[in-house]
Amino acid sequence: MSIKRSRPLRSYFLLDMNAVVRALIISDVIWGGAVGLLGPIFAIFVVDFIPGASIAVAGVAVSIYLVTKSIFQIPAASIIDKIRGEKDDFWILFIGSLISAVIPILYLFINTPLQLYLVEFLYGLATAVTFPSYMAIFTRHVDKEKIGTEWGIYYTLNDFSAAVAASVGGVVAETVGFRPLIVGVVILSVIGVGFLYALKPYMHATKRTKKQKL
Repeated sequence: MSIKRSRPLRSYFLLDMNAVVRALIISDVIWGGAVGLLGPIFAIFVVDFIPGASIAVAGVAVSIYLVTKSIFQIPAASIIDKIRGEKDDFWILFIGSLISAVIPILYLFINTPLQLYLVEFLYGLATAVTFPSYMAIFTRHVDKEKIGTEWGIYYTLNDFSAAVAASVGGVVAETVGFRPLIVGVVILSVIGVGFLYALKPYMHATKRTKKQKL
């Protein structure tokens, strides 16, 4: 008895899914790769680029980002759930993602650890708003017969993108410096956000409630 392969190879090239899920994955893979260029060497950047900063400052900065994201993410998700209309979800996702994409450019103007902490707070706040809206749209449009597969492809491609970016980011920082690297991060992030605009024609004005379905 032969065992049928669960999914064809073409699934990993995003050819076997609907347009909304495809655009979401492409966007996040590009954006995740852009962030991954700086992520593994962030502490080195902080120490070398910000006067008076140390590895401890880098650690506190990352903590501020994660704590801010964690605190505001659930309230943001609750508000998004109460909004009736995917078009509103789309604009929250698109505008919030665009803000998040350009925030790293502020690293070029930081002169003190306090300024770094403020940037990380803003970064965490923007991410807290965009992450729930991204997940909400993805969940609503995922192909029901391929839920596990499409989520698996999403995480696989994101991890692969981050792995490649981690090596590339270190090489770029060492050869041309942090300033060009950060500019590259912002440009790639904005390109990733640009793919989200392809979602607009598929977003509906209202969402059907359970009462409406009955």
